[in-house]
Amino acid sequence: MAICLNTKSAYSIFQMLAQDTFFVDKSDIIEKLSARINTPNRYICITKPRRFGKTSVLNMLGAYYCKAYDSRSLFDGLKIARSAAYTAHLNKYNVVHLSMNSLPDNGKTYEDYMNLFKNAVRRDILEAYPKLKAQEFSNLSELFTATEDKFIFIIDEWDYIFSHELYPEHHGDFLEFLRALLKDKPYVALVYMTGVLPIKKYSTGSALNMFKEYTMLKDPSYEEYFGFTENEVETLCQKQTALTMDEIREWYNGYQTKDGSRLYNPRSVVCALEDSACQSYWTRTGKMDEVLFFLKYNIAEVRDDVVKMVNGTPVNLYIEEEYSAGQNPPGSREDIYSAMIIYGLLSYYDGEVRIPNKELMIEFQKALKDDDFGYVAELVRNSNDVLDATLNKDGDKVASYLHNIHNSELPILKYNDENSLSCVVTLAYLSARNKYRVEREEKSGKGFVDFIFYPRRKNLPGIIIELKADKTPEDAIAQIKEKEYCEKLRAENVAQILAVGMNYDTKEKNHQCVIETLG
Repeated sequence: MAICLNTKSAYSIFQMLAQDTFFVDKSDIIEKLSARINTPNRYICITKPRRFGKTSVLNMLGAYYCKAYDSRSLFDGLKIARSAAYTAHLNKYNVVHLSMNSLPDNGKTYEDYMNLFKNAVRRDILEAYPKLKAQEFSNLSELFTATEDKFIFIIDEWDYIFSHELYPEHHGDFLEFLRALLKDKPYVALVYMTGVLPIKKYSTGSALNMFKEYTMLKDPSYEEYFGFTENEVETLCQKQTALTMDEIREWYNGYQTKDGSRLYNPRSVVCALEDSACQSYWTRTGKMDEVLFFLKYNIAEVRDDVVKMVNGTPVNLYIEEEYSAGQNPPGSREDIYSAMIIYGLLSYYDGEVRIPNKELMIEFQKALKDDDFGYVAELVRNSNDVLDATLNKDGDKVASYLHNIHNSELPILKYNDENSLSCVVTLAYLSARNKYRVEREEKSGKGFVDFIFYPRRKNLPGIIIELKADKTPEDAIAQIKEKEYCEKLRAENVAQILAVGMNYDTKEKNHQCVIETLG
C-alpha cells in the first residue's frame, strides 16, 4: 500500500472536511496554483501560524490533483468548478505527499528521520514503476527522473525539525536534501510546501532560493485563503442561532490583509460555532506557541509595549526582517515582535503591532501575571480588589489603588499623556474583563466615553468611567450625566449603572474618585 505516492489519504480527509457544517470553500486557490504548474514559478511555500487552515488547503490540493482516483464529485459544487481550467488539471497528476512531522518509531538520529521518508518514497515509486526495480539509483532524484513522468510535491510542515529544534547540526543537510530533490528538476510540475516559519534565513547561498514565500508579514497573493474573511464568518453564523456575528468578531477578529480586510482564526471560529460558546481555543502545541515564551527573551524592553497593547493601543514598529527559527533566539524588540507575528500571537498592519482579539488578549493577560513582569504582575494579580471596591462604591479605596499604580516603576505610567492615564485604569481593572466587555473611547450619548464596562452577567451593574486631570471627580460625574454617556448601556437593558469619576491632581500628585449609582 502506497504511503507517499498517489495515496487516498488527502481525498478521505478533504471529503470529511467538505461535509462539515462549517466548511468554508477555499477551492478557488487551485486556479491560482494551477497557473504555476510547469512554469519557473512552480515552487510555493506557505508559512502561516498553526490553526490557520494550511493543512486543510493542502489536503484539498492532494484530492484535486491526484490521478489515483476520481474526485470530480467532491469539486463539482465548489468554486473551482467555475474555472475554465477546472477539468484541465483535475486528477491529472502523480502526487507525492510528505508530512515532515513524522518521526521514526525506532531510531532517534537524523539518518533515521530521513530514511523514514526516503525509503517510503523509493518503495512507492518502485511499486508504481516495476520496470525500475532492476536498476540501481544513487538518490531519489535519479529515481524520479527515470520514471519520465511529472509529479506534484505536497510537503506539510517542511520546517518541523527547525521549529522543534531537532538535529540542529543537520539543518544544512536537510536543506541540501530538498534542493537536490526539487530544484530545477524536469519531473517537478509543482511544489506546494507549508510550514510555520520562513525559509530564507535557513538558506545560505542558493539552497532553496527557487521558492516564493508567503508569510503573515508578506503575502500579496494567497492571504485570503488562510483565515476566514468577514463575509465567510457571517455566512457561518447564519448556520446557527446561539452566537452573533458581534460576539465572534470580538473574540476572533483582528488579522488583516494588505488591503485592510479582516481575517479570522479559522479553528477558533469553527470551535466556537460548534460549541455554541465563545472562549479561548488557543491550544499550546509547543513552547513556541507561548506568549510568555517570546516576551521573556527581553521583558525589560517590551514590558511598556505590552501594557500599551493590553490597553488597546497599538505599538508603532517597522519590521524589516522576518524572524525564522534557524536564526538565534529573538533578543531585540523587533525580533520578538516579528516572531510573535509569524506565530499569529500579534497582528501587524500599516506599521502597527497589536493584540489581535480577545482570545489572544487572554493569553497576554496570563503572561502579565508572571513574576518576570515585576510590579505589573503584582498589580494584575490584585486587580480584583479595585473592581470589588468599585462595585462597593468605595471611591477612596479605588483612588488609593490608582495612586499605587502611578507610583510604580513603569515609565509608561507617569502620566505624560492621555494614553498613560488610560493604561493605569486598564491595569487597575484588568480582572474585570472576565465579567465585563470593556470598551475605550466609545461613542455614547453626546460624546465619547473614556471607558464603558458592559456586564456579561445580568446581576452586575454597568460601569461608566470618566477621567479628568486638575479638575474634580464631581466634574467627571457631571459630564457623564450631561452628555448622556449611559445611553448605550440602557439600550442593552442594563438596569443599574455606576458612574465613576476619576481625577488626578498633577500638583499634589494624588487621585480622587467618586462613584454614584445612576438609574
